[in-house]
Amino acid sequence: MPRPSARIAITLAASLVPMLALAGSVFLNGVKIDGVTNTRFEKATVRIDAEGNVHIDAPGYAARVTTVTPTPSPPPPSTATPPAAAPLDAGVAAQAPAPAAPATAPGRITQRYWLVTEQTTPGMTEFDIDVYVNSRWLRRLRNNEDQVVVDITSQLRPGANAVTLIARKQSAGSRRSTSPGNVFKVIIGEGNEGGGNVMIDTPLIRFQKTAADSQDATEEFTLTTR
Repeated sequence: MPRPSARIAITLAASLVPMLALAGSVFLNGVKIDGVTNTRFEKATVRIDAEGNVHIDAPGYAARVTTVTPTPSPPPPSTATPPAAAPLDAGVAAQAPAPAAPATAPGRITQRYWLVTEQTTPGMTEFDIDVYVNSRWLRRLRNNEDQVVVDITSQLRPGANAVTLIARKQSAGSRRSTSPGNVFKVIIGEGNEGGGNVMIDTPLIRFQKTAADSQDATEEFTLTTR
């Protein structure tokens, strides 16, 4: 049985009709989202069934029950002299990320920040993606694993943060797919957790590779916390 997963619901600026106080449950496109708060939907249809359940039909939005994956510890530093060319699956990517973002003003982070992956079909893009935050390795997102949902707030500092994503093609022979319809997405943004769901309210970073891509890629972003 596949493990529970989460999908992103990007909230926009329309007000949700105050029907959530009814005795029944709340469903978004057929998925129960009891416990989710501070969320708005645009161009949504709201209906109430005979049992008092509120059904929100909102094209373009989705939510699923999820189990949040804890952030793994980075591999310990090696004291040995690194080889001239490290293999692609050596743990920490051989390519060094961009320098860390400049020091930021003191303060504290008041929002929660999440990293979420989405794949059309796991394994078809054949890209693994390494994630660095402020030049520190966070984790590797593998193309053949299930969806990843990680709270990365503790890895960030107040103000500007440097985030680097490095994608490497893993195919050793014939490619499993060359279709641009097979997509591996990474989205990082502000969000909240409630009722077993993770909702990203404000996406700040988007990165994706498709099965049609054949070259490795590195992209650098600045994520400013608040």
